[in-house]
Amino acid sequence: MTELILHHYAFSPFSEKVRVALGLKGLSWRSVDIAAAPPRPLLSPLTGGYRRVPVLQIGADIYCDTTIILPTLERLHPTPSLYPAGCEGVARGLSFAWDRAMWVPTIGILSHFIGDQIPPEFIKDRKEGYLGFDMSKAAMAPELHLHRQRVAAQYAWLKTALADGRGYIFGDAPSALDLTCYHTIFLLRKNCPAEVDAMAIHGPLIPWFERVSAIGHGRPDAMSAEDAFATARDAKPAPVTHLAPDGDPGGLRAGCPVTVTPDDNARVPVSGTLVAASDSEVVILRRDPEVGDLHIHFPRLGFDVVAA
Repeated sequence: MTELILHHYAFSPFSEKVRVALGLKGLSWRSVDIAAAPPRPLLSPLTGGYRRVPVLQIGADIYCDTTIILPTLERLHPTPSLYPAGCEGVARGLSFAWDRAMWVPTIGILSHFIGDQIPPEFIKDRKEGYLGFDMSKAAMAPELHLHRQRVAAQYAWLKTALADGRGYIFGDAPSALDLTCYHTIFLLRKNCPAEVDAMAIHGPLIPWFERVSAIGHGRPDAMSAEDAFATARDAKPAPVTHLAPDGDPGGLRAGCPVTVTPDDNARVPVSGTLVAASDSEVVILRRDPEVGDLHIHFPRLGFDVVAA
């Protein structure tokens, strides 16, 4: 079972990162449009309750978080590479740092411009079940000047990286780091007035942004949540051949019960049995009464894996 199924929604910036990665690799994929906020009754059984988006599904294998989705696409479809010219280590490390540094200030700026248009139920969900803070315009307004400073400071190094006229951060070919830096700008440019360009992006970055945007999304084909669920139910998890059963750096052994929990927000623990692990990935087996056996894959960056 090799069909790529992406559970996502249109204005999710992290989903946009994966959509462009699929485009860069020229891949065909199935597109499952999901709600921006739970409940997601046909996705939750696949993820064991993990609630962030996007989620990549390949049969009965479920990949949670872009930090594991992009390396998985690279492993399964190595060309064209998301990590050209040997940049994988730097690209993965800086991508994680960018996402952590940029997410809250990006929300702060977004809220300033369109906060009055965000549905109250969405704000309530993000406060109580995801971000842990109030992202309404009124609540975010007192720190707008700080959010602007933080975004501008991140864009400053990006401008410097592109100052010699190169097409992308590492040279002539786009990388996973370009997609990461792009996706938060995508959120602002898609939803905010034109003055955001002058405030946060600055002219020199716009041609780079447009080059990344022009990569496109590959070849998506709509799929219902019901069909995606049935695909998982009718499949078996693929054997894990790229990780060692006892490769966990903390000494956890295959077969032991564990929980995997994001370490920053949306801290919903997912329980299962350890299948295999490394210092960059962990795979757990989860048995769901409705869908059957699943392998759920998580990155180690940003997640806590503990014995249950």
